[in-house]
Amino acid sequence: MKYVLLTLFSVVSFFLNAQDVVGVYQIRSDSENFSSTRTLTIKNDGSFEFYNYRRVEDGIPKETHNYGKGTWTKHKKVITFSAEASDLDSKYTLNFNNSKARFNTKSPRDKTNRVIADFIVFYDTEVDIAKRLKLFKSSSF
Repeated sequence: MKYVLLTLFSVVSFFLNAQDVVGVYQIRSDSENFSSTRTLTIKNDGSFEFYNYRRVEDGIPKETHNYGKGTWTKHKKVITFSAEASDLDSKYTLNFNNSKARFNTKSPRDKTNRVIADFIVFYDTEVDIAKRLKLFKSSSF
């Protein structure tokens, strides 16, 4: 019985710890000649999807779409992204394997009324468009 309770406690604490990370993170930049949107969706089931849209009015090609997907794990404030060979195909070309990001949120010790947005910052990745990328949480599941 003791082991059952310990296992149950471990599973519940994992899901509660991961729950704060789950959601949609995004950054947008728009002007007359340029538009960029980067979106990271982190799901409860341990999977993620990344989408990069870029439009340059004078560019060749004018619009580009890049996708990535895989799985994620969290240890303290570090999120590690993994991608298997089966996650990569003609659509999902971005390989986030061994990429790392830091999750930042308002400290539970901070009792002030100030609003601090949750965000993720990639600090170790081989994906060029994700290097030092800071994405803000826009919604939760």
